[in-house]
Amino acid sequence: MAFEEGLAQSEKAYNQLTEVCSLFAKTLKEDFLSTWQWWFGVALFIIPWIVWIIFRKKDSTGRLLLAGLMTIILSLTIDLAALSLGLWSYPMVIIPLAPFLFLPYHFSLAPVGIMLALQIKPKMNPLLKGVVFAAISAFGGMNFFDAIDFYNPKNWSTLYDFIIFLTLYFVAYSVTKMESYTQLDKR
Repeated sequence: MAFEEGLAQSEKAYNQLTEVCSLFAKTLKEDFLSTWQWWFGVALFIIPWIVWIIFRKKDSTGRLLLAGLMTIILSLTIDLAALSLGLWSYPMVIIPLAPFLFLPYHFSLAPVGIMLALQIKPKMNPLLKGVVFAAISAFGGMNFFDAIDFYNPKNWSTLYDFIIFLTLYFVAYSVTKMESYTQLDKR
């Protein structure tokens, strides 16, 4: 009997989540769509990728994209866990479809920022470069987004953001250093 009750509770929770997503869509349509903040959020999805396409190291595109994809996966995973625990929130909704997932931080700013950082001065000490990237992202970027109400850190310390960005950088850095990249059709 407990399993069936669990299924019913789970279905009830999904229905509530659907209602929450509908409320986010209504909020976006009625309150955010005509604001400069919403358009800025849309631009944050697009402009970083245009910059990366123009300035990327073309012969390393595959490695960099894999590092970016790993950054997207990890940042989404971290954010979903933190949002579920109520550690922080994103009051500004950019895309109402799965509003917790489709944010410019995950799909544009973090991966593109890391990919650009990886290709700039590739011989530089990776620890120093990671610390500089994490400091700019956490103490500059996250505080900026807090100031314009894109991000609500609640009681979350910026130092924790620094550690997250440093971890994201080093995971992506490790992906670019893998030596097992060969074409599948080569023997």
